Amino acid sequence: MTRPRYQDGSLVIRGKRKKQCLIRWREDVVRSDGTIVRVQRAQTLGPVSRISRQQALEVLRSRVSSPNQQRCPTNAFVTFSEFVSAEWKPNAALTLKKSSMRIYGFNLEKHILPGLGAVPLRNLSRAQIESCLSRLRSKGHATSTVRSVRATFSTILQAAVERGCVEKNAARGIRIREADTATRERRFYSASQIRMLLGVLTEPCRTVVSIAVSAGLRIGEILALRWKRVDLLRGTIAIAETYSDREFGSPKTKSSRRVIPISLTLRSILESCRASSKKSGPEELVFQTPTGTPLDAHNLYNRELAPACDWIKQPRISWHSFRHSHATLLSETGESLKTAQALLGHSDLETTLAVYTHVVPDSQKRAVEQVAGVLFSDVLNSASEQHPSGHVN
Repeated sequence: MTRPRYQDGSLVIRGKRKKQCLIRWREDVVRSDGTIVRVQRAQTLGPVSRISRQQALEVLRSRVSSPNQQRCPTNAFVTFSEFVSAEWKPNAALTLKKSSMRIYGFNLEKHILPGLGAVPLRNLSRAQIESCLSRLRSKGHATSTVRSVRATFSTILQAAVERGCVEKNAARGIRIREADTATRERRFYSASQIRMLLGVLTEPCRTVVSIAVSAGLRIGEILALRWKRVDLLRGTIAIAETYSDREFGSPKTKSSRRVIPISLTLRSILESCRASSKKSGPEELVFQTPTGTPLDAHNLYNRELAPACDWIKQPRISWHSFRHSHATLLSETGESLKTAQALLGHSDLETTLAVYTHVVPDSQKRAVEQVAGVLFSDVLNSASEQHPSGHVN
């Protein structure tokens, strides 16, 4: 049975003629074999005539404060796996979302603990973490997977630092470059493809896709949308909630909590949706089942979106692809990256630039034609001035 780590110690008065103040407390001592044993310490402070009880208690508190301030309830040689199961997992839900917990748990069981679980926590080095990540890269895992595993390491080790179990986070600062092999191109629909898709979709999927493309909302943000956050008079939507894994939660990041304008067309679509809805109270969901529960994104995709993509003979796309389409269309219309970042709710401008903005082939063609027009018109004009006959050498 594990003894309580936190203690107050004890103050004892010893002796008959010359009474002495004696304090006792317990400490953990590391043996040569790495095991830890708790031993009792004692110290005589002096005669009671020279030291008061209050002074003796202050000395005692100073002796026991050091062991008590060790926030990590494990010994100095606890393994990485033991720390994860005893310390990190029971408390991680306080700061992490359910989806993040699921991803980190998968990374631990699949990629981390089999190789490094038995390593003492305090001995886990940057070289060992980099070796683990390098093995994943050599096995052909995507860069996103490698970065996710690195984030798992960093999150857990930061918790160990905050608990006083290790002095520094060995995973912090590890850089991961993009793989040399070509990454799979993210799929998205052009404006013409979206019009084809909307023409064959049925409700409520048609309105869900219309919002995803027109406003750039995440599917979880759409499914959690309530009528009280749809201001049809001002033409805005407030994003303050999301729905994922059958539970409601806060938006993905602080930047994801936003109020965005909606177009006149989308406002008209939502007005029709509200007029036909049997439940349109402030707290009611915009999209719900007959029993009042949120729609399931997987069911909606499998039963409506995927068959519709097949019907128009276009590649199947995910819900997230509509955010890519929205950002790309913003770029096509000449909107700034800052505007796109605010509408999409990105914390990092680089995400908007590198991940969500795609180049449409037609815009490429227009761009090279415009460059050629500027370049060669100047060349021809210059040549005409030098050769009045119009012939160019």
